[in-house]
Amino acid sequence: MSMLSVRLQVLIDQERANRLDEEARRRGVSVAAIVRDGIDAVLPGGPTRAERMAALARIKAAPPLENPPDPDEIRAMLAEAHDRVTRLG
Repeated sequence: MSMLSVRLQVLIDQERANRLDEEARRRGVSVAAIVRDGIDAVLPGGPTRAERMAALARIKAAPPLENPPDPDEIRAMLAEAHDRVTRLG
């Protein structure tokens, strides 16, 4: 998760404010956390459904591996890929 650095002021009616307060109390989190969750639910980041489906089709179409790596090799490969992405920022 990224560092929170942008302040947003939004005016809402009392009924919505009450619903936010109630949900925040129920979950034991801040109202701001509820608002951030709502934004993520309505405007999710990441690939679209079409992009995910296209990736799945490419995976399904890939030829089978003759000597598939063992789980430890897969973990190492994933860690290396994650490190590369993290370094690129």
